[in-house]
Amino acid sequence: MFEKLYNLNLADDDELMPILSLEEDDEASIREDFPEVMPILALKNTVLFPGIIIPITVGRQKSIEAIEEAYKNDRIIGVLSQKDIKVEAPTLNDLYKVGTIARILKLLKMPDGTITAILQGRKRFSLIDMLSSEPFLLGKIEILEISNPSNKIEYQALMSSIKDLANKIIELSPNIPGEATAMLNNITNDSFLLNFISSNLGVDIKIRQSLLEFNDINEKAHEILKQMTNELQLLEVKDKIENKVRGDMEKQQRDYFLNQQLKTIQDELGQNPQTQEIEDLIARAKKKNWNDTVRKIFDKEISKIKRTNPQAPEYSVLLNHAELLVDLPWNEYTEDNFDLRKVKKELDKEHFGMTKVKERILEHLAVLKLKGDMKAPIICLVGPPGVGKTSLGRSIATAINRKYIRMSLGGLHDESEIRGHRKTYIGAMPGRVIQSIKKAKSSNPVFILDEIDKVGKDFRGDPSSALLEVLDPEQNSTFHDNYLDTEYDLSKVLFIATANSLNTIQPALLDRMEIIEVSGYSTEEKVKIAKQHLIPQERKEHGLKAKQVKLTDSVIEQVIQDYTRESGVRSLKRQIAGIMRKVAKYVALEETYDISIKKKDLHKLLGPTRYSKETYSDSNVVGVTIGLAWTSVGGEILFIESNLSEGKGNLTLTGNLGDVMKESATTALSFLKSNASKLGIDSDIFNKKNIHIHVPAGAIPKDGPSAGITMLTALASSLTQKKVKPYIAMTGEITLRGKVLPVGGIKEKILAAKRAGMKTIILCIENKKHVEEIEAEYIKGLTFHYVDKMEQVLKIALGI
Repeated sequence: MFEKLYNLNLADDDELMPILSLEEDDEASIREDFPEVMPILALKNTVLFPGIIIPITVGRQKSIEAIEEAYKNDRIIGVLSQKDIKVEAPTLNDLYKVGTIARILKLLKMPDGTITAILQGRKRFSLIDMLSSEPFLLGKIEILEISNPSNKIEYQALMSSIKDLANKIIELSPNIPGEATAMLNNITNDSFLLNFISSNLGVDIKIRQSLLEFNDINEKAHEILKQMTNELQLLEVKDKIENKVRGDMEKQQRDYFLNQQLKTIQDELGQNPQTQEIEDLIARAKKKNWNDTVRKIFDKEISKIKRTNPQAPEYSVLLNHAELLVDLPWNEYTEDNFDLRKVKKELDKEHFGMTKVKERILEHLAVLKLKGDMKAPIICLVGPPGVGKTSLGRSIATAINRKYIRMSLGGLHDESEIRGHRKTYIGAMPGRVIQSIKKAKSSNPVFILDEIDKVGKDFRGDPSSALLEVLDPEQNSTFHDNYLDTEYDLSKVLFIATANSLNTIQPALLDRMEIIEVSGYSTEEKVKIAKQHLIPQERKEHGLKAKQVKLTDSVIEQVIQDYTRESGVRSLKRQIAGIMRKVAKYVALEETYDISIKKKDLHKLLGPTRYSKETYSDSNVVGVTIGLAWTSVGGEILFIESNLSEGKGNLTLTGNLGDVMKESATTALSFLKSNASKLGIDSDIFNKKNIHIHVPAGAIPKDGPSAGITMLTALASSLTQKKVKPYIAMTGEITLRGKVLPVGGIKEKILAAKRAGMKTIILCIENKKHVEEIEAEYIKGLTFHYVDKMEQVLKIALGI
């Protein structure tokens, strides 16, 4: 508010008067005779109030002549403020109409041709008319009087509030010295005090001019109080901000000085933690089996760290990078277990079946044993959930005496998760591959890349493309991590990827991996897994002994059929755990129970059955055929129904069928039409009857070509009105030429057929090799017919 009072920036001169008048003239009490016509001085950037003394520098020619003319005569001049300071030759319309009569106290001519004048405001006036503009402004004026307060008590309260606010403003303003408070308290004239405060308020010219124009002293005091309140609020906020900033800076300075003192003390005692840390890193680095490139990088990092201030942000970045170089197991390997018989025994102990995978691991170890060095294979295990793909990795690591790492890739979207961030970024870190190697402390672990088929892709990059380098035996010996910023050898790492499906894996990535399919387990295999692994494991986890609970093969089989529907054994494990919990409760409460669990006890232990077994009734009807389908939880039998109705030969397909399945039905119908006479079908029936094919369980989407021969047989059955021979199931793709093509999922489909009580299965002749891979005991009692033509299917199923 009062900064202008102490920041006039004038040269020191004994003849200059102070800004505050010593007389404290009351505007209302001034009774001088002022002429009606006087020179007019236009002011920029300021408003002169009665009783206030201001120094001004006059540079415009008209203003100089007006000042000199007034100084020659009675030293009285009218002062008006300009509306726009950019106007150099103001006229009547460029000036405010209300101003202040001023007395020229002192006039000084400066060397540059300008004049400095000391003006004292005397009385307010209103400009009536501008009589002349040459050689200077000459105006006719009318004196304005200010009224006395109408309500003295209110006026006194206003003045008291104004003084209090003025003292607070002085207290909060850092540029105003404390003497200003004493000076303000010495002003006894209220009218002069209002003019003094108005002149020094930190507001623009318009507001000051409006304060000058008030004729009612009460209104003027109200407006001044309002403006002072606004200024006080602004100062309070400013002071609060400055205090906070000052406090933060003081804390930083204090912390800096304390840290410097601590550093000095530690240096004197020889206990500098930064120096000690660097020395420890150098000592550890000497033990590392690095190549020349890595050692040069480390030495360069250490030299940078020594030159960098520990308080600088770069210090921690450099130190973290150097620590990573030291922590990584460069050329450090665990010794493999080359006792192949022991390895095989260990793998068989933990996992049932999975012959192909176990054989591939044994082959790799055999080559390593003979050659001593070999790039590790990249294996991808593909199969339904719960068959033990992930847990097999841990068993392999244990069997061959290697460290085990598992990295889940499900839902991974960011490429930097694989390759890391550049170390220049704040919070940068190496990729998960390098992080995992660091934790394992070995450069030849068994590395499980779990759920590789569920890697995502978005604007942050494509992680599956980053994996191309990791999983390529020709490239991963020089794997480049962005954070590490040098090459690292991953060629000795045994990567094992797992997936549920190959459809979503990038072709280039798929090409780099050795695919081994892990099929679902048959009921017989699940019974063996339960007896050898699940029951002993769950019994131990629930604190039970072998003599406290017993489950027979028939009971386990009942649990599998009635309470689970899966290719793996996860759900079976949960059901066995449920039985163990119930038995544990009986033992803990010392209740009597039958140690040997019976089939009838399952309802009490596990609740009502959750799934019904697919069954086949020999009371079959015309147009119904049994197909075999593969699902993510194993194989199932599939009923395909067809019938005829009066119409014009339209074909209707229902049951939530996919495009491929619909095309199979159309192909089958076209084949029957073209071979109607050969098959003994009346060709007129295709024009007189509508054909409807339906696959039950309409809520479940179905697709694929494997139901081709099943649809063919169902249509032929309806058209010839012959029933399909009982206990026959079939699967195979068809062509318009009458060929039967091979399909997949044979093991799961055949096991499903056996569970459902089928006795005869029709397959493509090319699927014979898949049947031979199934153990004989699992397909005992089944008769297989291998065909390559559609006529053979109809002859076996319908006898036509």
